[in-house]
Amino acid sequence: MPSVKVPEVDILTADHDRHNLAYIDKILASGQINDEAATYLKCVYADGMSCYREVFHILGKCFGAPKTAVMEYDSETDLPVNKPIKIIDINPLSSYLVNHRLDADPMRNQFFTTGAAHKIDLSVSSIVTVIVGAQKKVERALDKVTGKYYRFFTEDVIAAVKRIMIDANSGQDLFELENKIRARFSSKYITDAAEAILSVLGPSDDKLVVQIVRELDKIKKPHKYLNDVWRVKCLFDLIPQARTFIERMRDVMPERIISVRDKFYDIDNPRNYRDSKIIVNIGTADNVIPMEIICQVRTFFEFERKTHDYYATLRERPDATNLKIEQDAAELMENGIMQYNMVICRCLDDLFDRVGWNILYSRGGDLSLFEGFPKESKLYYPQSMLEKIFTKLDAAVKNEIFHITHSSSKLDMAQEIAIFRFMTRFILCSAMPRARTGMNLAGDTLSVRLFNFVMNEVYRYYNANK
Repeated sequence: MPSVKVPEVDILTADHDRHNLAYIDKILASGQINDEAATYLKCVYADGMSCYREVFHILGKCFGAPKTAVMEYDSETDLPVNKPIKIIDINPLSSYLVNHRLDADPMRNQFFTTGAAHKIDLSVSSIVTVIVGAQKKVERALDKVTGKYYRFFTEDVIAAVKRIMIDANSGQDLFELENKIRARFSSKYITDAAEAILSVLGPSDDKLVVQIVRELDKIKKPHKYLNDVWRVKCLFDLIPQARTFIERMRDVMPERIISVRDKFYDIDNPRNYRDSKIIVNIGTADNVIPMEIICQVRTFFEFERKTHDYYATLRERPDATNLKIEQDAAELMENGIMQYNMVICRCLDDLFDRVGWNILYSRGGDLSLFEGFPKESKLYYPQSMLEKIFTKLDAAVKNEIFHITHSSSKLDMAQEIAIFRFMTRFILCSAMPRARTGMNLAGDTLSVRLFNFVMNEVYRYYNANK
């Protein structure tokens, strides 16, 4: 029987798998990690090609076939390389970029501009740029597990123990106890926090022991923070498209989703970073291997790329200059928020231009052509905030602070209020709220005035409820 030739890419990946597993064994033997962490890391790094095929499977279920050629991607410059590659040559050791179309896009064909000779250009497309990253280097992963993630774990343990001791009126010297815990956790790599803390405390009341074990077992272990060995970034034009994708994943593969974190609205993040993150299991129910999918908007991504040098400097020079570097990076991100919100304002102009024929062509039963656009999202602002904004908005429309002047037919007050409520929902679904006051968009058009009104109300709501 003739032998079957193994593809070169499979041989290359298998060699790299062996390197990864050997490196994990080396770090385990040195005592920098323990058996529990090593077992988890070996699971994640055991079979790179199988994991990569599973990444393809998930993207295929969510997006279907690619709409353009697959291109190599340079992760150092965050730019595609003008060199198409074959699917068979893709492997976990290199990144690639491809464009898909979001079929369920609620924005499709809603925004366009008319150029010369009636040429129509889409302002917002349904195309999603998907960047599939290479497998995270095992050396970098272990640096995080033994460094930053272990510090997170230690701080969480200390905070939990101090909280328990205060609640129990134990009379412990908390400063001395904290120093003992730090010394214990720095002497060796520990993931069984309860056992370590009980040995530090010595003989304790049974009730206190039960409480300590229960609380410390809830704390996330260092290796469990490692969700980005396998990672994908999806770039959308608008936030509602990203949310449509997330909700589609929830519908198509709910059993695979480990967690969803939506930070598009996050005004408390000191770095001003905005995205959504989905952690998906590309392993099995018994053998969980997390993959990180980051959803971001294109405009903001262009600014985020420019912060890489800031954070590389922070990693290399952890000194007093950090605050200034952090502030500079946050300011750059704020500019990204402003640029993205200007895109939303231009979209608002497109919508206002269509109010006339929306009324003219409304189908019976008050069913607007805008109905269902954008799709109601499960990832949304609190209802109490919407009610407050709509109450103020209705009053502003009645007082003609906001008024439609270019409708093809006369509008009654109820119709005007319905239009402005729709436009407000679109702003709330699509825009990024500002982290501080005094960030109004420049201009005096109806779109700009409405946009600034809504964003200022969002800012007031969050500051009033801090």
